[in-house]
Amino acid sequence: MRIIAGTCRGTALASVGKGDAGAHLRPTTDRVRESLFNVLMGGKFGDPITGARTLDLFAGTGALGLEALSRGATCTTFVDDGRKSQSLIRENIRLTRSKAATTLIARDATRLPANTGAPYDLIFLDPPYGKGLGTTALAAARAGNWIAPDALIVWEENAPQPAPEGFDLLDCRKYGDTHVTFLAPISQS
Repeated sequence: MRIIAGTCRGTALASVGKGDAGAHLRPTTDRVRESLFNVLMGGKFGDPITGARTLDLFAGTGALGLEALSRGATCTTFVDDGRKSQSLIRENIRLTRSKAATTLIARDATRLPANTGAPYDLIFLDPPYGKGLGTTALAAARAGNWIAPDALIVWEENAPQPAPEGFDLLDCRKYGDTHVTFLAPISQS
C-alpha cells in the first residue's frame, strides 16, 4: 500500500502483514483508492478535498484519511477501536509526517461522543463488511455533530448501500467486489 497522489505521493504505508485475525483489517486496495479519489477529484462533487476537515470512521490503516491529507485536506480525525489498527495508523502518520494534521480517537465508531469542535466536510466510512455497522456509525456521527450540513460521505461496503434516514444517495460505484456509496446529509431545518 502507498499514497497515490499529492504531497506524500509514493510513500509506502505500513504493511498489515498477518495482523490480528480479530481486527478484521481489510485495507482499501491502491487500485480502489485511486479510482475512488479520481471520482472525488473528477468534478462531480466539486472539490470535496482541498481544505476539508476529514473524518475516517473504522479507519483501519488510515490510508483513506492520509490520502485525503496528501491531496489537500487540512486535517483528518481517525476513529478505530482496534489495537492493531491504532498501531498501524500511528505508524502511517509517522511515515507521512502528518502528526500535526491528525487526531486518533481510540473508540468504536458506532459509539462516538459529542463532537466539541467544528463538524467534518468529508467522511470516509469503511466498516467491517455485512454487519450493518455503517448505518449505526452514521447515526452516531450525525447525532454527535460530526457531520457538516454540506458534507460528502464516502461509504465502502461489499454491497450497494441504501441511503439511511436523513441522507440522500448521490452516486454508487462498483470496483470488483467493493461498492462505494456517496451520500449527503439532508438538511434538518
